[in-house]
Amino acid sequence: MTATATLQRKLGLTGPEVFPIALGCMGMSGIYGPADDSESIATIHAALDAGVNLLDTGDFYGMGHNEMLLGGALRFLREEVVLSVKFGAQRAPNGAWLGFDARPAAVKTALAYSLKRLGVDYLDIYRPSRLDPAVPIEETVGAIAEMVKAGYVRWIGLSEVGPETIRRAAAVHPIVDVQIEYSLVSRTPEARIFPVLAELGIGATTYGALSRGLLSGSQPAAADDFRAHLPRFTGDNLGRNRKLADKLKEIAYSKGITPVQLAVAWVLAKRSFIVPVVGARTRAQLAESLGALSVEFAADEIAAIEAAVPAEAVAGTRYDAVQMRALDSEK
Repeated sequence: MTATATLQRKLGLTGPEVFPIALGCMGMSGIYGPADDSESIATIHAALDAGVNLLDTGDFYGMGHNEMLLGGALRFLREEVVLSVKFGAQRAPNGAWLGFDARPAAVKTALAYSLKRLGVDYLDIYRPSRLDPAVPIEETVGAIAEMVKAGYVRWIGLSEVGPETIRRAAAVHPIVDVQIEYSLVSRTPEARIFPVLAELGIGATTYGALSRGLLSGSQPAAADDFRAHLPRFTGDNLGRNRKLADKLKEIAYSKGITPVQLAVAWVLAKRSFIVPVVGARTRAQLAESLGALSVEFAADEIAAIEAAVPAEAVAGTRYDAVQMRALDSEK
């Protein structure tokens, strides 16, 4: 499959045209347990060969490891990719989360380090990974806009923010996309966020199509897999949610596809402005996810899938209570 053989999707009114599926690189830096750098690089190259051109990372993934990994993988390939980078999360040497900083000075400092770690002169899309409650979004976006004017950033994105924040940010500078979790069992954006994106001409890069592997039957296998602390993967919730995964598996196999392909294809079918970000860590995982591009659903099939795996049936929230309270997108 090549980019020329697949209809591209445009990020917002002013953003770039990208392959309909993006590659999320977070899992290549230990968040789900150990990852192999050589296989990660091979996966990135396989994605590019398949036509994928939007690569998503964050400066706090592996405390810079992810950016350095990407920088090495993309040497001499800069013009072939759209680099999307999140910033703002503060972490300690032991990996602990310390808070969030999106002050203008912090924006520019973080950008400087990202450019150095990635080995590039500019970033395509730069976005705060969360809303900093202590800093007006106008100040954060304004600082990025200065970096756009200076040539260090091409477009501005947002992540996990609600309708009011989106409107305020867009009043300062055009926003090309909002990154947010969206899946069969995490459908909150449908009610209030997607309508605003459609109104303002903003795209969506959605992550978590599999609810971090929940819908494919995956479960934490390592002590440092952060899913071990998420409500949907703990206690009685995991057992209840496995039943949803079993239902999805039945539907997928009856259609001759895998649960992964069904979940990703469902996201692709829901809105034309959505680009799902798949977190493949291996070439095999990537190939399976890209198979979703060949899946087509009739309207009655979509309805049947949503009836079999209703969002309200999932047990547990997508993050713990502290993080859920902090999410602007959930307010």
